[in-house]
Amino acid sequence: MTPDFRRTYLRDILKTYRTYKSMGDRALAQVADTDLRRLIDPDANSIAIIVKHQAGNLRSRFTDFLTTDGEKPDRNRDAEFEMPDQISRDELLQQWESSWGIALASIEALTPDDLERTITIRGEPLLVVEVLDRLAAHAAYHVGQIALLAKHFAGRSWKTLSIPKRRI
Repeated sequence: MTPDFRRTYLRDILKTYRTYKSMGDRALAQVADTDLRRLIDPDANSIAIIVKHQAGNLRSRFTDFLTTDGEKPDRNRDAEFEMPDQISRDELLQQWESSWGIALASIEALTPDDLERTITIRGEPLLVVEVLDRLAAHAAYHVGQIALLAKHFAGRSWKTLSIPKRRI
């Protein structure tokens, strides 16, 4: 990759992560507290579970991003998919904000040369650019789930996160 391309890529990927966070923020703002833990079927994940998982993933992957394995020893991925007993909206949003803060700060700190460095996730060596793309796709997937559930629960009061379609 040329130096110009790497700088452009870093600007774009940071913008992409910020866009996904903003979409998640705007979707979460439209969810009633009671709907954060609501399931659409017994095997589904609630918004609270998805937020817990996304927060756990971002925290694990982006803490000490360039120097430690992306799967931190203190992460309990399976527990991320258990319904939180008494988690408040504020506690859930604190996890969301904290993990996104770690991710965005890590990306902001990257230099163009860092993109071709090799890091590991679960012992698998990957280029930084590969990891950034993989984690952006993961974030998009879960933010999309949050948005779909939030829209479902909000019904007609939903305010679109993108360009609205015509309502007849």
